[in-house]
This record gives sequence, structure tokens and C-alpha cells, in this order.
Amino acid sequence: MSNVETATPPKSKAKAALPPPVANVFEMPKFDIPKFEMPTAFREMAEKGLSMAKDNYEKMKGAAEDATDVLEETYATASKGCSGYGLKLIEAARSNSNATLDLFGELLTAKSYAEVVELSTAFMRKQFDTITAQAKELTEEAQKVASDCSEPIKESFTSAFNKAA
Repeated sequence: MSNVETATPPKSKAKAALPPPVANVFEMPKFDIPKFEMPTAFREMAEKGLSMAKDNYEKMKGAAEDATDVLEETYATASKGCSGYGLKLIEAARSNSNATLDLFGELLTAKSYAEVVELSTAFMRKQFDTITAQAKELTEEAQKVASDCSEPIKESFTSAFNKAA
């Protein structure tokens, strides 16, 4: 066996010393701000601005509360109106159903084809008049509900515009 010397790297000298870290390189420099008295005019202007902002806030808060009250009132009116409209609609349907059932009873007791035609024709004429009257009544009710719901909103906008002017 041969004696082969293994090359070992020479032991390095002590690591080069790094400079100590700087406190905080990215820190904002501190500037000395001279202390001075705020001019009276500027202070008064700032106070007026603050006062106006508070007044405007109070006005907006009041307007928002008024709008909420109007919407609540409108919702209650719409609810009542829709309920009344629905009741009228149910009454019309009940009346028409009863009239149709009465016609069927009469048709079952008819003795001839001519009597069936006569009963059917009379029923159709009467129902045409009844349904026309019901449609007119339901239209008037729907218009009344729409008017009752829109009136508070219209008054609210008019009042708001008058206050703003």
C-alpha cells in the first residue's frame, strides 16, 4: 500500500469580522418641527368648518330618519292595500264560481237543447257584465293602493327639496 497523503485544506484564518449592523437603516429621519402658534384666522376657519360639518350631519341624520318613517308608513299602507285588493279578488272569484255552479245546476234540469242554449247565452251575457264590473272595481282598487303608497313618498321628496332650497 502506498502512502497517499490526503490533501486537507489548510485551516482558514479566523473569519473576517463583519461590521456591526446599523440600528435601522430604513427608519424615517426625524426633523425638528418648529413649534408655533396656529393663526387665529385659520383656527376660526377650522372651527366653522367643523360646526358646518356637525350641522350637515344632523340634517342628514334627520333626513334619513324621516325617510325611514316614510318607508315604514308606505310599507304599512301597501300591505293594507294589497290585503284589501286580495280580498276583493277572492270575493270576485267566489261570486263567479257560485254563478257557474248555479248554471250547471240549471243545465242539469234543462228539458231541451234549446233551453240549454238559452240558459248558456243568458249566463254568458250576465257574466260578461259582471266580469267587466269586477275588472273596473279591481282596477280602481289597484290605482287607489298605488296612489296611497306613492303619496307619502311624493310628499317626503317635496318636503326635502323645500328644506334644501
